[in-house]
Amino acid sequence: MELTLLETCLLGAFIFCFLIQLYFSLFVHLKLAFYPVEPIPETAKKPLSVVICARNEVENLTAYLPSVLSQNYPDFEVIVVNDRSWDGTRQLLENFAKQHRRLKIVTIGEGEKFIAGKKFAVTMGIKAASNDWLVFTDADCLPASENWLMGMQQSENPEIDIVLGYSPYLRRRGILNALIRFETFFTAVNYLSYAIKGMPYMGVGRNMAYKKTLFFKNKGFAAHMHIPSGDDDLFVNANATAANTEIRINKDAQVWSEPNTSFGAYLRQKKRHFGAGKFYKGKHKFILSCQIIFQFLFYAFFTALLFFKATLYPALGILGFSILIRCFIYPRILKRLNYSDLRWCFPILDILLFIFLVFNGILSIFVKKVKWK
Repeated sequence: MELTLLETCLLGAFIFCFLIQLYFSLFVHLKLAFYPVEPIPETAKKPLSVVICARNEVENLTAYLPSVLSQNYPDFEVIVVNDRSWDGTRQLLENFAKQHRRLKIVTIGEGEKFIAGKKFAVTMGIKAASNDWLVFTDADCLPASENWLMGMQQSENPEIDIVLGYSPYLRRRGILNALIRFETFFTAVNYLSYAIKGMPYMGVGRNMAYKKTLFFKNKGFAAHMHIPSGDDDLFVNANATAANTEIRINKDAQVWSEPNTSFGAYLRQKKRHFGAGKFYKGKHKFILSCQIIFQFLFYAFFTALLFFKATLYPALGILGFSILIRCFIYPRILKRLNYSDLRWCFPILDILLFIFLVFNGILSIFVKKVKWK
């Protein structure tokens, strides 16, 4: 059956979008699927400082701080920054400090001037650190093993200033939890794959590390202190290079996190992240925008092609081929990144995630104000 000019243009555009998606899957993400996972070192090289910022986190600190304090690492300290809490966090930390000599408490009072969002708390924690190598996590995070710090310790390569770790969310019931974990998975696939490719552009504050000297050498958060979010990804975006950054994805070096339990809380979190992304370097914004735009166009052109009899089966065939390729690549990475249970429903979650990202992007255009707790 001969195609009309409109059908030919739509099919050609659809194939082009497919090829762009194929590039990201085969030449970027596939690197992570076969990236060699280094074993956890058996010995510690240098002392380190763990920095945790907490605001009204008494329940999470009660549950998870002991696992951080009991890490199998000979020389480390844990700095918890109590950022204007009123829920009993101060009393809890003081009790912990009596039992654990490694714990150092930094308190920020309600009346003190502070930089927007979480950045002032992070800066105060860094200033209080006794060691150059800093490992960051959050109050609602649980180390995957007692060897977490062994896995996130300073590299033997003196040129490495930044280590990007990985933090999956804990599994809970419901479609929202599956969506949150799947979105976290693809975010991680992107930033870890591009770091392997030599183009690191972000990290997550739940599990990352860098040098204190790097922080102050580059004036901390000065370049983006006016932005409420971005204490983790914007700092990495501004300071990470192919030569000074490496990743750690050993399962013992991961950190589990508590996911949001309501759609509203999750939406607010993603709005903060979306807002920070606007301030990435131009090349990073271009690449990430291309991924979203061509994914949107892929589904848009596919839908349009379904209305023409001559293009129905070619469109279905290309979609099926796209799913087949993704089934080859992403289930392997899902298993590697501790999300094995999502392997069997990832095509459905992929579509749901795409719809959510488009919705969140549109919403972020109209809702500008974001805050950290």
